[in-house]
Parts: sequence; structure tokens; C-alpha cells
Amino acid sequence: MNKWQIGDVKITRVVELEIAGGTRFILPDAVRDEVKPIAWLRPHFADADGNLIMSIHALIVETPQHRIVIDTCVGNDKARSIPPWHMRSGPFLEDLAAAGFAAESIDTVLCTHLHVDHVGWNTRLVDGSWVPTFPNARYLFGREEWEHWGEQETGDQYSDAIDDSVRPIVEADLHQLVEVDHQLCPEIRLEPSRGHTPGHVSVRISSQGDEALITGDFIHHPCQLARLDWCSSADWDQKIAKATRLAKLEELADNPVLVIGTHFATPSAGKVVRDGDVYRLEV
Repeated sequence: MNKWQIGDVKITRVVELEIAGGTRFILPDAVRDEVKPIAWLRPHFADADGNLIMSIHALIVETPQHRIVIDTCVGNDKARSIPPWHMRSGPFLEDLAAAGFAAESIDTVLCTHLHVDHVGWNTRLVDGSWVPTFPNARYLFGREEWEHWGEQETGDQYSDAIDDSVRPIVEADLHQLVEVDHQLCPEIRLEPSRGHTPGHVSVRISSQGDEALITGDFIHHPCQLARLDWCSSADWDQKIAKATRLAKLEELADNPVLVIGTHFATPSAGKVVRDGDVYRLEV
């Protein structure tokens, strides 16, 4: 578990899954022989054999007014096409409670986008039905995201996640559709970072002169700072996603903004610094 303080805002990371290897399905160009020369990735983000290390985690953001969960991982008991995600029975809720965050204490859930590994713990299985995991929360979904994914046909991993992890929230009338520049509270606002999905957002945290950016999936792994051409196989539009990534990295480079990667392995956060014509993450 990692914790960061941004002015009056506290951020806590609770991990569902962190693994080395088996990640080439998401970053197909990141073969071992290409990863090994990026020495600064070791030991946190790649192992000595060139396997990427990636994480699936939730970020709990505490402001003076709110207790927010940003992205809710894969979830338990859900049929998924990726073996480590299929019918999980992990201790995520227990870990969340042990960190001081009982599910009932959360007042807001925010999904950067509606992919399977960002919405899973929106719901949990109770007596054969999917019920909201955070019963006292408002769930914020991007309007553009919902309009896109809500129209999808059933029968693939995306629509399955919508059906078991998003529609039950909508049907319970616990959701709020927001725009890509929504201001949640004085310290928290959304920023559009389209490309990975049509309405993808990142989360900007500003307080007392400090700043952080929670990436969502405009970048999946720190290796993409060194290899700007490496795109995710899950990107809805790789051209738009690459343009977004390049613009964000240029904006962040050599600025005192703490970048918290939604899939970055422990320690998960750092500053983007220039490294010749590319970048690296300084932790």
C-alpha cells in the first residue's frame, strides 16, 4: 500500500493484483529484448529478464469533503476472458477495509473509463445478483463513455463488464453522467485524455500549491515514456491515444506534478523527466 499527500488531499493505493510477465497482450511491442535496454525500469517496473511488472489497483482519494474511489479493478466472481481475471475470489474488500476504508464509508466512485479492469468492484455478487459494492456512493461515469459502451452488443469482454458492473449501478439510479472536464470538488477535476476509449479521462488533484495527475490508461506502463511509439492493443483509436500520450508527457515533463499511474507497479508514482528525446519516470 502506498500513500501520498497532495496539500489537503490524501491518496491511498490498494492493490488487487500485481504481476510480472503475461502483459504482452496489452503492450505487444514490449518484448523482453526491447525492454531489457531500458535500464531505469528495473527493479520496480521490469524484472531482469525483461518482463514488465504491472498492477491493478484502486486509488482512494480523501479531500476535506469527500472519500472517493478512483477505478475499481477487476472484481470477484466475474467471468472474464483473461485467465488471472476470471472468477476471482481475492481479498480486495478486506484489504480496503484494513486500510481504513469500509465500503459503506465511500461517498463517490469515479471511473476514468469503462473497461473491464476499471469497473469490476462497482458491484459484488449477493444471492445471485449484482449489487452496488459501495451503497452510499454516487458513481460518476463519463457521459461520452456511457453513450459509447452502453450501446455495445452483448457477448464480448467489454459488454460483459458493462452488464455486470455498470448497468446494475445505472438501474439502481446511483450513477451520475459527467463531462470530460467535470469539477468534482475544489481539489479534484477531470481532464479529457481520449484515445484509449472515446471518453477517457484523467484526474487532476490540486491543493495548497501541490499537484498530482492520476493517469487512467492514457499510459499503461512507464516503458511507454522511453518508447513513445509503443501503443496498447486495447486502445480504441491508437492514433488519438498516441497523440494524447505525447501531449500529456510534454506537459508533465520537468514539472513538479506527481504522476500516479493507474497500472504502474509499486511504487506507482513519480515525476516525468526528459531523457534525451524521450522521457523517464523518476521515483
